[in-house]
Amino acid sequence: MISNSPEAEKLKELGNEQFKLSNFPKAIELYTAAVEKAAGNQRLVCLSNRAFAHIKMENYGLAIIDADEILKEDSGFIKAYYRKGSAYLLLGKFDDARKEFKRADTLTQGKDADIQAKLKQIKQAIYEREFAKSIERPDEASEPIDIQDIHVEQGYDGPRIDNDISEVTPEWCENLMNHFKDQKKLHKKYAVILLQKVGEILKSQQNVVEYDVPKDLEFTVCGDTHGQFFDLINIFKINGNPSVKRPYLFNGDFVDRGSWSVEVMMTLFAWKVCNPDIMHLTRGNHESRNMNKLYGFEGEVKHKYDDKVYELFQTVFNCLPLAYTLSKQVMVVHGGLFSNDGVTISELQKLNRFREIPEGGPMADMLWSDPIKQNGRHPSKRGISISFGPDIAHKFLNENGLSLLVRSHEMKDQGYEVEADGRVITIFSAPNYCDQMKNKGAFIIFKGGEMKPKFIQFDAVEHPKLPPMAYARNYGMFM
Repeated sequence: MISNSPEAEKLKELGNEQFKLSNFPKAIELYTAAVEKAAGNQRLVCLSNRAFAHIKMENYGLAIIDADEILKEDSGFIKAYYRKGSAYLLLGKFDDARKEFKRADTLTQGKDADIQAKLKQIKQAIYEREFAKSIERPDEASEPIDIQDIHVEQGYDGPRIDNDISEVTPEWCENLMNHFKDQKKLHKKYAVILLQKVGEILKSQQNVVEYDVPKDLEFTVCGDTHGQFFDLINIFKINGNPSVKRPYLFNGDFVDRGSWSVEVMMTLFAWKVCNPDIMHLTRGNHESRNMNKLYGFEGEVKHKYDDKVYELFQTVFNCLPLAYTLSKQVMVVHGGLFSNDGVTISELQKLNRFREIPEGGPMADMLWSDPIKQNGRHPSKRGISISFGPDIAHKFLNENGLSLLVRSHEMKDQGYEVEADGRVITIFSAPNYCDQMKNKGAFIIFKGGEMKPKFIQFDAVEHPKLPPMAYARNYGMFM
């Protein structure tokens, strides 16, 4: 029998302490050190703990790799199947998740209530998926909602659009934000009007919008906001509301996780309708039906509105541009770069973006990939797309005549990170992500004519006592 290493045990316990503090990157570092010094079952436990920390960091691909490594040595290690099933479930891969949880269920002889509950959830999710396919109609997404059929109650005291969309002015947008701060909702009639109009605007844009920042104008780029409405309002408090003199680009992942995703989305859409040149939006991997079912947005929209409004949101999400280029120097995209060399901006303009996000190909890469410190291409830590090294970034930027890649998609402790010799920037604008990560938020200001990034950091602000994922189905609450 292999005896436990005291040093590995100490590192594992230190990792557990960091995990309890929600310092998951440090926990992963300590578990990794423990894995290197441990052997036998002790090593497998450390791998299992690291897999759990990877799940918390949304590194689902790495969690699956750790689980597979455990199962190579011990096919009866129940938690490995649980970790693997959890990772697949959080990727929306319900069939793969069911397979892993069924293996765990067999090993526990059907006596583990938590595993049974997960299997029940997965069964329901698969049923809903198949039912939706069976009733799907090709023209369903384009079927309009007749706003004349929507009655506005006499007691409604929020912003209105009584005649035409020109009523959506900067003052109207400010009134909307104040209405949301008072925890009131925009009436369904006006929400539908905004969604229909913003869909028209977005549909007319290129896949990669080519935008020239006027000389001396300050152009602000923000990263993920993830339903953190009160932190979004704080960005505008710090930096000013969107205006002709201060346009914004929000780089995807507006929704899910945070429980005010509707408010975030309607605020950004209102400013876009007010003046398309002062609010710019790109699609993130969470602007998708699959993610919205898992991480709260579907439940939130159906709670605050109804199924038809949710379908209208999905139609609009499919219209969002995939990226921007700023002054032919900076590319802004939610995820990152590509599984293959030789991709050009002109080729990206030919993609059909008016669809659900595919599992592979250039569109998936743009919304899912991540940078990595090592050169070359590597398997994705998320389980979708790839990780790309500095050499891949340099090659793509040079071939397309660009100097800088700005992307989001990853929480950073300081709100941003600069890598690849200063040519790749990650920007993340959801401070204290999910009310537990204790990270700062940040945004970038580019001054036209110079196009050098200036970083502004900020802390989370207080919000009403509604937890993250309040409208989700608890798929993400794994232990």
